[in-house]
Amino acid sequence: MPDEHRPAVRPEAPAAARPATAPLPHEVADWRLRVFSLYERVRAAAPREGHELWRRGRDDLFAAHPASPLPQHRCGGFRGLPVAPYDRAYRFDAPLLPEGAGQERRVATGTDGVVTFVRIGTFELPGLGSLAAWEHTGYGGGLFVPFRDATAGRPGGSYGAGRYLLDSIKGAFLGTGHVGAAGRADTTGGVTYTLDFNFAYNPSCAYDEAWACPLPGPENRLEAEIPVGELAPSES
Repeated sequence: MPDEHRPAVRPEAPAAARPATAPLPHEVADWRLRVFSLYERVRAAAPREGHELWRRGRDDLFAAHPASPLPQHRCGGFRGLPVAPYDRAYRFDAPLLPEGAGQERRVATGTDGVVTFVRIGTFELPGLGSLAAWEHTGYGGGLFVPFRDATAGRPGGSYGAGRYLLDSIKGAFLGTGHVGAAGRADTTGGVTYTLDFNFAYNPSCAYDEAWACPLPGPENRLEAEIPVGELAPSES
């Protein structure tokens, strides 16, 4: 979803200097409110019904909202995001394990300078592998889990640079539960996180290179194929 980082315009730039496609601050704020509201409705629904709500809600935002990451010339012919059918096999409730906690990654962007993320642990996903969980140390904080899978860059597969699974600072968060009696010790006092790859989505830079988006590092690359969620956008 948009505003991984704002388009290439500094906030202090005068209005006349803003690119015509750059959303205004109140438009970005409204986008965030709508995304948070959408995920609230998704969390209240059963997974398959929530997925349909999510898909339709995002299509509506991309098609008509002034903060859509789609370039203006593509909005007129927009027919919906390429999202695979829901598959329950790619939904997990996983504890956040302590492996890797404290690792720091500094990500250079073209718009916000260097952004620092600190690893807060690892999710182990049966049959798929492991993913690092990161916390944004800047304003707003939040849990961030990007990933890249074996379908990336393939015809009919996912976006080549990777996708986002969770990004709580932007509202993309599916909730938590509790570790069962047989669960491993974790770093969050018995909390499990819902990780549903059916809700994986492309960073905004997949649609317009004016966006600067943090992408998955080596700790967030899966050798397994993840054929669900949002797929690579078409070039048209």
